[in-house]
Amino acid sequence: MKRQTIELTTDAMLAAMCTVLGIFARFLDFGFIKLSLESFPVLVAALLFGPVDGVVVALVGTFLSQLLQYGLDPSTPLWIIPYCIIGLICGLYAKKYKYYNTSRQILMIVSGMEILLFALNTVALYFYAELVSVFHTEWIGKSGYAYVISGIFPRIVVAVIKAAGFGFLMPPLLRALHRFRNRNN
Repeated sequence: MKRQTIELTTDAMLAAMCTVLGIFARFLDFGFIKLSLESFPVLVAALLFGPVDGVVVALVGTFLSQLLQYGLDPSTPLWIIPYCIIGLICGLYAKKYKYYNTSRQILMIVSGMEILLFALNTVALYFYAELVSVFHTEWIGKSGYAYVISGIFPRIVVAVIKAAGFGFLMPPLLRALHRFRNRNN
């Protein structure tokens, strides 16, 4: 029972962190480049507790972030699904190794998930641009493809920097969280 309480409380804190980081990213939006750090708590939940927790933190955190910033619109799922996918995949990987991954494994999975998130968000951005072009006349003549390609290189750089940064921050953080969890079981 105590373990479930700690897991549920941690998930709630990580989902709240995801929401706040998503809202904070709005202030770091430079057109094609949006410095979003909301994947970090999703990856922590997935690596610490598994795929269900990774998906729940992603779903709740990004949904609240989207709702508080933009309300509900047809594009809302486009921005939530990529985070749920990385939470699921990362959690399955962590579960395979019983949640005690080596630093190298963590670096590889976190880096891979950040690159996958970049790819999924690029696809979401394409569909969003296509959707917006239907409803806004000032977008006529701009295809989703042209919009996405025009900002792809700076976004790749941001994805690689995030992948490296998260990959190197995550192992010591997870070691500390595992020690805390084991002490409280």
